Amino acid sequence: METKPPLPPFTLESATQKVRMAEDAWNSRDPDRVAQVYTEDTIWRNRTEFPISRAHVREFLQRKWAKELDYRLIKELWATVGNRIAVRFAYEWHDDADNWFRSYGNENWEFNEYGLMQKRFASINDLPIKPENCLFHWPLGRRPDNHPGLSELGL
Repeated sequence: METKPPLPPFTLESATQKVRMAEDAWNSRDPDRVAQVYTEDTIWRNRTEFPISRAHVREFLQRKWAKELDYRLIKELWATVGNRIAVRFAYEWHDDADNWFRSYGNENWEFNEYGLMQKRFASINDLPIKPENCLFHWPLGRRPDNHPGLSELGL
């Protein structure tokens, strides 16, 4: 069976590692890479969409990143117990008309014993921002270790 360490039950350290790994994967904007950490029968709630299955998640992510350009995300551990992790996040992006947004949200994750995410429930709000108000400044891809996190940015 395929595993995606760290495995539950999570400690503060292993949950923090899992969150950063998820952030790095999402910042790659590679739907195939991201989809591999979900079970084949994963269940999601993301805004008004409810993808069910790894294949549907992959399709969802392809549509998402075709719309949300120059996407940069920061995730932060909120809480963990057993096989569950709660995170808060913010990401910045713009549409094809160069309208910029900062999207804020919370996610609740549930993992199987192999470390694959079987459930993901996200609540997200979008705030229009001006380009000069962007806070997430790094080349596209992985957030550098020295870039402030959400708490350090006061978000």
